[in-house]
Amino acid sequence: MVVALRLVLAVIFGSVIGLERELHNHPAGFRTHILVSTGSALFTLVSVNSFGNADPSRVAAQIVSGIGFLGAGTILREGATIRGLTTAASLWSVAGVGMAIGTGYYLGAILTTVLMVVVLFFFSFLEQRILQRTVKVVEMTVADIPGQLGQVASRLGELGISIKSVGISPHSSEQVNIELMLKIPASLHLHEVIDSLAQLKGVSSIKAED
Repeated sequence: MVVALRLVLAVIFGSVIGLERELHNHPAGFRTHILVSTGSALFTLVSVNSFGNADPSRVAAQIVSGIGFLGAGTILREGATIRGLTTAASLWSVAGVGMAIGTGYYLGAILTTVLMVVVLFFFSFLEQRILQRTVKVVEMTVADIPGQLGQVASRLGELGISIKSVGISPHSSEQVNIELMLKIPASLHLHEVIDSLAQLKGVSSIKAED
């Protein structure tokens, strides 16, 4: 009964944490978090109950390192943007929740699950509100020549601005439209960014919403 209870709890706790990832269409979602939590709980139960006087911490160490490889598979690089770090961290943490349940450390598992839900569900809204002040979309029409985008990226790098995403679409036979989502330092005003980019060769128009 104890084993069944702990495995069921691992399923429940893993599903609660995985729900947010699933709702936001992240690489590792609902079922993945359940399986990681349940598997970690089972491995921990096996290490505690089936190996006699063997050190169960050795199995725990292998779980931690193994989840690290699984989490790395959720990290994706898209141009200048890296996605999946939060999902990798949530997988690593939910494995810890499963291990805590497997050893009967219910208080630690409950508190960690509650804190993870708060961070994943509610802190994302706080993060978005903060970023709305610094993330801006800039639309440019530039000459369709080799190295033009690199020239823009170099100028942004000089200003200490990171590129969150880039979109390119044709404008005419000789020009293209570039849509940039930029994370601008608080010390830098948007009009300064626009003025600097407008000075680049090949830029015919530039606009942004302040």
